[in-house]
Order: sequence, then C-alpha cells, then structure tokens
Amino acid sequence: MACHSRTTAQLGGFVLSLFGWVSSCVTTFIPLWKSLNLELSVFENWNVGLWHACIFQEEGKMQCKAYDSILALPLDIQVSRIIMVTSNGLGLLAFSLSIWGLNCLKTRAQNQGLKRPFGIVGGALFCISGIASLVPVSWVAHTIVEEFWDETVPPIVSKWEFGEALFLGWFAGFCLILGGLLLIYKCCTAASVNAVILTSSRKNISSCLLGKDKQQQF
Repeated sequence: MACHSRTTAQLGGFVLSLFGWVSSCVTTFIPLWKSLNLELSVFENWNVGLWHACIFQEEGKMQCKAYDSILALPLDIQVSRIIMVTSNGLGLLAFSLSIWGLNCLKTRAQNQGLKRPFGIVGGALFCISGIASLVPVSWVAHTIVEEFWDETVPPIVSKWEFGEALFLGWFAGFCLILGGLLLIYKCCTAASVNAVILTSSRKNISSCLLGKDKQQQF
C-alpha cells in the first residue's frame, strides 16, 4: 500500500512538471507578454511577445507581425528569448530522463538501479527549468511596473500593462519547481525504503540460517 502511494505521488510530480513545461512552452511563443489599450478614434489593443506583436481591433480583426530586427528590441525581451528557449530545452531533457525513473514504468531487472538517478536528475532539471522560466517573466513584469509608474511620462499617455502570458509563465514556473521537488523527494524516499527492506530481509535470512545450524548441532 505504501509502495503504491509513493508511486502515485511520484507520477503526480511528473505530471505536474510536464504540465508546467507545456505551459512554459506556450508562454514562450504567445504574443501576450505586454498589453496596451489605445482608446482613441478606434479601439485597438496592442499585445507583444518575445517573437512578434499583434494588434486586436474592435471589429475582431487581428494582425500580427514578427520583429524586423533583434537588436532593436528592448534588452529584457532579447534576454528573455534566450532564457525561455533554454528553459524549454532543459524541460525537454528533464522529461526524457525522469520518465525512465518512474516506478510505474516496467524495465529490465538490470536497469532497475538506474531509476533512482534518472528520477533525481530529471527532477533537478525540472526545478532548474522552472527557476529559469520565472526569471524572464519577473524581469519583464518589473520593467512594466517601472515604466507604468514613471513620473516623467505624462498621465495621458497609454502605458503597457501585464499580459496574460506573464501569469501563465509564473504558474508554469511554480508547477515545474513543485513537480521537480516532489519527484526528487519520492525517488530518495523510495531508495531509502528499499534499503531498509533489503537490510531486514538479509537479517531474516541470516537468523533462519543460524537457526538451522543450531538445530543440526543438537
């Protein structure tokens, strides 16, 4: 029963990390990092992401365009591109390793010893991926807050606000970290429990053998 609960918790950590990784990938590519409402003659909503910008008009029309130059982008967007792509790559590597560390996945007997290191390394990579995804999201959010409260800009000027991608990115980062920590904890716990079971089994076998020897002596 305890073994089943550990396997379920380990699988839950893996699914949570996988969900966080998928959410992080979506965050990377959707153009909803910054939002700007222009209520002039025609209502327009500008949304920008790491790769392109989109304009949503009142009639329901949407126009998107990729950035013409990388060097012309703000520093936070340039660095966020690199960090988010790296985070997604680490998440993919973590998925490839941790899936082999799941207890519910049946493998050959000689490969059972690899489950624990695969699970621990995969969980650690999920945590690193989560931390890496939180950095650019928080950086862009900090930049938006600074520009929003900049007193040198007239109040009549429209200012950038948080886009939906920032909230999704925070959610993805915390899911990756929590799922990775749960994977590491359950892999370490399973290893310690197996060691205790193995030690007790050896003691039982030794006591049985000693009992037989004493009976033979009598």
